[in-house]
Amino acid sequence: MSQNTMTTIYAGLDIAKLNLQLHLAGRIYDQPNTATGHRRLLKLLAALPGVHVVCEATGGYERDITAALHQAGVPVSVLNPARVRHFARATGQRAKTDDIDAAVLSAYGRALQPKPTPPRTAQEQQLAELIRRRVQVLESLVAQRQQVERLTLPALRRQGQSLVRRLERDLEQIQAQLKTLRAQATPLDERLQKLEAITGVGTITALGVLAELPELGTLNRRQAAALAGLAPHPRQSGQWQGRRSIGGGRPPVRRALYMAALVAAHANRQLKEFYQRLRAAGKPAKVALTAVMRKLIVLMNQILKNPNFVLSN
Repeated sequence: MSQNTMTTIYAGLDIAKLNLQLHLAGRIYDQPNTATGHRRLLKLLAALPGVHVVCEATGGYERDITAALHQAGVPVSVLNPARVRHFARATGQRAKTDDIDAAVLSAYGRALQPKPTPPRTAQEQQLAELIRRRVQVLESLVAQRQQVERLTLPALRRQGQSLVRRLERDLEQIQAQLKTLRAQATPLDERLQKLEAITGVGTITALGVLAELPELGTLNRRQAAALAGLAPHPRQSGQWQGRRSIGGGRPPVRRALYMAALVAAHANRQLKEFYQRLRAAGKPAKVALTAVMRKLIVLMNQILKNPNFVLSN
């Protein structure tokens, strides 16, 4: 065990909308999830050298405190909540409270020593927020259009149509904001142009992948597939061989890649041949399409990683 590992103190931080529960050196500290609470928490952490904070992604409530930790130079790992829950169950911890969750996060850090999560730039944060909001508005718009078709009362139908128009305007505004962000951020525009050069990959797919996988271009093949949740996991025991399956990773990346894979499987020469070869070998269409998605994310990573990469569609 390295000296660095021996001196690291893992502090679990359970994050809620209003409160923060910090498990540090065997004690629980309760702070409000406000700027004042963040300053108090940083003061607690500064009292002990070598602290590494471990928390979960909470859909946005963690954003301000992780930014404060990064600014203060405190390493912080933002984990997938499902992994933490599996870890808690594996250690026999079934109960769930804020204090317990904070303690579990400390134990997770000591046991698995997660890598620090790098800070996101302001542009990366804006892109992620815009893309996630676009997905939310689009889902609501599709649902409302379907509901309006089934309404028979004129008053309710007018209400539904009004809401549809409002959601359409919101979607247009988000699209305009994404266009403005791209125009203002030259590095983002350059990355997008490289991805859009792949047959099957459109602007929305490229934006979605970059928003949810900002590490793209710094990974190896396996890491890119694993972070997208597209690495096949073997299932075998003794002589028994089960069907491999994908999972984990970041589902929004898979959703962003799905339509691109459908197009690429029929329009991208290399990926079309790959898809047809899998189908001819007896692979189900869904399995073959998933393999195309995996090829796409690996290709995207290669293109961004290697400036001299020659693309052949």
